[in-house]
Amino acid sequence: MYSNDNIRKFPAFADLHVHFREPGFAYKESIALGSMAAAAGGYSDVFTMPNLNPVPDSKENLRVQQQIIDTTAVINVHPYASITIGQRGGGELVDFAVLAPMVAGFSDDGRGVQSEELMMEAMRRCRQAGSVIVAHCEVDSLLHGGYIHDGEYAASHHHKGICSESEWREVERDLMLVEQTGCRFHVCHVSTKESVSLIRDAKRKGLPVTCETAPHYLLLNDSMLQESGSWKMNPPIRSRLDQEALLEAVADGTIDCIATDHAPHSQEEKQRGLEHSVFGIVGLETAFPLLYTYLVRKGILPMERLIELMSTAPRRIMNLPQDESSYTIFDLDADYQIDPAMFFSKGKATPFAGWHVKGRCLETVCNGKQVYKYTPQCNN
Repeated sequence: MYSNDNIRKFPAFADLHVHFREPGFAYKESIALGSMAAAAGGYSDVFTMPNLNPVPDSKENLRVQQQIIDTTAVINVHPYASITIGQRGGGELVDFAVLAPMVAGFSDDGRGVQSEELMMEAMRRCRQAGSVIVAHCEVDSLLHGGYIHDGEYAASHHHKGICSESEWREVERDLMLVEQTGCRFHVCHVSTKESVSLIRDAKRKGLPVTCETAPHYLLLNDSMLQESGSWKMNPPIRSRLDQEALLEAVADGTIDCIATDHAPHSQEEKQRGLEHSVFGIVGLETAFPLLYTYLVRKGILPMERLIELMSTAPRRIMNLPQDESSYTIFDLDADYQIDPAMFFSKGKATPFAGWHVKGRCLETVCNGKQVYKYTPQCNN
């Protein structure tokens, strides 16, 4: 069917960190459109964060989300349950034993669990349940109202910064707890050089630790920031030194996989500038072409390593089979500009709008069924 030598077939991608907003916030995204965006990006499996309404912190609440997945998703959507009741980052823990068979793992993404004692107990219960903690690491007391990286751009443009310590300090604490409990532990959206160093050391000790970063942390740094909500996410785009450390870590295996942290919001919520826009950008439909164009084609990362980061490794982390019936086909010669108007996702906010890329998804097959086929000018 495809004769061009630059038409390549890859195992379908898996993303350990997406936000599909249903139930509760369908004006931002729906599971139907979020899963279609994933299919258009070459993904057959995604893992959804629990910042929903109702929060998936009980069997009853989880069933609300699962019913929408079962009836509207075009790919495999694997939900996480929250770590704490109401996903408050404190208070009471969920029933790990009851929820573990129903979910991929446990996360309070969007906030860190602030209490060391509570996180210790969460890890103990999670290990007993045979599951994994997927942690957003952030110390609330170090945020000080910041909303971009606490670096040169923040200082020169009079913005409040988020210090790197707000991330790495909680990474440090949680890795200590992993050493004490033996709980499987996955660090979300690593953005700082200090976090990289801590995780590298933990792996050398043989701790059951994995981690992810996202395309925007690999391709951007705070010297490139613009006064637009499309450049605002949490954690923020960091310094050039952090970017370089992350690139080294994806190359040497310290960082296990690349996730998008696909976080759609309404247009109105993202048009309030850096200070007042909400955190979050979209990424499922742009991840592979961006990384292929700006890392693989520039000789920074081998293609085989990129496929491992986007497909093999996330499946291994979550014990998903390497399924030959799920694959994606890309035209590596296709040259185009990223146009958010063409996204399936309701979310259009991306710092990569207008970037020239190579690599277009032509087809995605999930569990033997074609779930996406490229048709020019018809994606929206």
